[in-house]
Amino acid sequence: MRSKGDVSRFQILVEIAERQPAVRQLEIADKIGMTPQAVSEYIRDLVDEGMVAVSGRSNYTVTKTGMAWVMENAATLELYVRHIRRDIIKHVSVWTAIAADDMKKGDIAGLYMKDGYLCAGKKPRSATATVYADAKKNNDVGIFDVNGIIEHHEGVVHVCKVPRVQHGGSLKVSKDKLKKIVAMAGFVAAVGIESSIALKSIGRDPDIFFGAGEGVIDAAYHGITCAIVITDDEFTNFVKRLENTPLEHKIHDLIIPEDHGSSDSDQ
Repeated sequence: MRSKGDVSRFQILVEIAERQPAVRQLEIADKIGMTPQAVSEYIRDLVDEGMVAVSGRSNYTVTKTGMAWVMENAATLELYVRHIRRDIIKHVSVWTAIAADDMKKGDIAGLYMKDGYLCAGKKPRSATATVYADAKKNNDVGIFDVNGIIEHHEGVVHVCKVPRVQHGGSLKVSKDKLKKIVAMAGFVAAVGIESSIALKSIGRDPDIFFGAGEGVIDAAYHGITCAIVITDDEFTNFVKRLENTPLEHKIHDLIIPEDHGSSDSDQ
């Protein structure tokens, strides 16, 4: 993403993926602030490079090659944004934390992470900040002039594969394995109705369903061990995305083998 051309290619591929297959180049041009002619030229180049497939008139789809390129660059952008948030904005912004103690304006607070939240207390820590205004314990408190490194460990992501409904769905999920994995996680997500039903069958509602992949990655970055129960058709793409992050992840196949039938007794 070092050139303006690559940024435009990225934007156009994302817009095609959102609108495919009936893509109106004028809508894309209006959305990203580019002339229709320029969008047309970019799309023609993307077709020639095998990143976009065309069928009929104005029917475009992003190919696997195109999606792989988008995912790779999206991961790079995500890391860059994290660098901006962590290393640059902190010098000029007021941040929000949870007050671990009653705090007074001007106090020097010790910063630490707990359950995915940034906390500020009176105890000395490896990272410190100045309190922006008075705050009571357990309330939100403004902090600025952050110094030092906040002690932080990213969470592990447990990726649990379950079958689509045409292959048995939630009935073909090892409930014993699922219970053990969920018991280790502080944040549980479901991708696909089959996954949601499998979780509910062990008495656990997912913490997130819509936007589950984004939520899990964000929670893991904040130090929370996560479990994402995901259908096998979405599994590969999500794992590839995880591989483009520094997050540790573990894969669990929860699909009961055919010769075991619907019983979970051997799991």
